[in-house]
Amino acid sequence: MNILILGSGGREHSLAWAIKQNPKCDRLIVAPGNAGIAMLAECADFDIMDSAAVVTFCEENAVDFVVIGPEAPLAAGIADATRAAGILTFGPSAAAARLEASKAFTKQICDACAAPTAGYAHFADADAAKRYVTETGAPLVIKADGLAAGKGVIMGMTLPEALAGIDEIFGGAFGAAGAEVVIEEFMEGEEASLFILSDGVNCLPIGTAQDHKRVGDGDTGPNTGGMGAYSPAPVLTDAIMEQAMAQIVRPTVAEMARRGTPFQGVLYAGLMIKDGHARLVEYNVRFGDPECQVLMMRLGAQVLDLLLACAQGHLARAKVKWAEDHALTVVMAANGYPGKVEKGSVIAGLGDLPEDSFNMVFHAGTATEAGQITAIGGRVLTVTARGDSLHAAHRRAYAMVDAIDWPGGFCRRDIGWRALDLG
Repeated sequence: MNILILGSGGREHSLAWAIKQNPKCDRLIVAPGNAGIAMLAECADFDIMDSAAVVTFCEENAVDFVVIGPEAPLAAGIADATRAAGILTFGPSAAAARLEASKAFTKQICDACAAPTAGYAHFADADAAKRYVTETGAPLVIKADGLAAGKGVIMGMTLPEALAGIDEIFGGAFGAAGAEVVIEEFMEGEEASLFILSDGVNCLPIGTAQDHKRVGDGDTGPNTGGMGAYSPAPVLTDAIMEQAMAQIVRPTVAEMARRGTPFQGVLYAGLMIKDGHARLVEYNVRFGDPECQVLMMRLGAQVLDLLLACAQGHLARAKVKWAEDHALTVVMAANGYPGKVEKGSVIAGLGDLPEDSFNMVFHAGTATEAGQITAIGGRVLTVTARGDSLHAAHRRAYAMVDAIDWPGGFCRRDIGWRALDLG
């Protein structure tokens, strides 16, 4: 079959890598792709936010199956357009994608289905939000309501920090995503991610992971889109995972169906775990980045079969076959990230690294210029490894990091610290 993946990041590179291994995949196209993706698939240059352009490309290239990677085209209704054109599609409708596109909407869903989550208040006015914060007191979590590329969250550990966070969001730091804010209680515990496929009725857990959001070692510095991840997440025991499925995920999927907006795609549940109990932090409606990379390394070629079962409504018959191993990925970012970064620095040494089911460098913000790989974004590479233990995966990943010659980039050296003794 002919398959089109929309996106250009490490998430899409890892999806392409896994899908390409499945014999059902005859032709693989990624739009717009990146330098790493171009080594294993065709790259196409068109606007993935333009529904007419996506449908036209699919029709002209006999695309059988579309996999939508990032959240922005999902929120814009690209999945609606491709389905309306009769093209099999993996990814939720725009109405269902509101689970990520609006944090206030997600809270309303949680209220309706009694899913455990943080207490909250929702504001479209900065003065009202400040009054609430002053009356409530810190610590609080201040969130831009809309899509902010994973960066619209400010931890107000003190009252001045919370008030400054309101000013920052309403002041335009996250663009249109900050037109409204959701202010949440500060939840204590350990955060982890649970990934579930849903065909609108059935739910199938496909893996757990833990991300590292802050830019610096020891979880210091500002939040980023993610500086590394590992899978599985030991804190998500079988008992906690079943509690999360029973009290959070399945009720959410049922409530979305009850409203006439069934959720079909991957539901990424960010969970806060304390005393053996999980509460919802937030939903994303696409694979996380860099969590996708560790999941794809562990799932491999079966990913295509799972995505097809989800899109075709056959998820009740699907099963996940896990290798009993671990995966860890380290993000290499351009100097200055998550602030302003310089583009165009050359990355050397990638050609000497292994590329197999245990060792992969997935590209994100890369391009090829004059035969050389150059950095064109903030998060640039995700160096990923599998091992029979998390320690083994950690050693392999950092051995590859150390073999990459890129003075223009940096990484955290403590990915996996929650599950490893790195002292």
